[in-house]
Amino acid sequence: MTRSTRSDRPDAPDRTTRQAALWATVVALPLTALVAVLVFGQLNPDPVRPPAPTPTSAAPQPGTPVRMAAPALAERPATVCRALLSRLPATLRSAGQRPVSAGPEQNAAWGDPAVTVACGVAVPDVPDVPDLWVVNKVCWLAEHRDGGLVLTTVDREVPVRLSVPAGQEQTVQWAAPVSESLVASVPSVPEIPGGCAEG
Repeated sequence: MTRSTRSDRPDAPDRTTRQAALWATVVALPLTALVAVLVFGQLNPDPVRPPAPTPTSAAPQPGTPVRMAAPALAERPATVCRALLSRLPATLRSAGQRPVSAGPEQNAAWGDPAVTVACGVAVPDVPDVPDLWVVNKVCWLAEHRDGGLVLTTVDREVPVRLSVPAGQEQTVQWAAPVSESLVASVPSVPEIPGGCAEG
């Protein structure tokens, strides 16, 4: 009876089989890792970025109140101003509304730098050659000042001032949505400057 060796065993893998198994392992491990990474990526997608502001959505605004004066108003102007403020839009040309430091029943602000509306201001002095603009049936006196564009109504029972700072586009188009609210809440006066007549 002869002593059997390892190579004589029928169940012992030969050298070729061992090498094939080794190569299969070498190839299988990276593939398994790749599949795991892909599956993990599908289960944990990149965080969704917030959408960019569009003309119908307001851009994020600072939460700090905009400093505005709030002089005392007589009963009638105060009532008219409350009616106007309740109708003003939440956004002006994609600028979101911001809180004001005083007089939220007569003041409003949007954007950064802030475009502001002040209701119940003094009647403006209309120059001999005024720069008048009729925007959505409201007549505005335009004045270009150091701080930016100032628009004041000259055809309303209670004057309203719209201030557009230098950091914003200097255009009377800011007055368009405000004018719509004015027509619905602030009565017009019977006598208006001649330049306010719509063509």
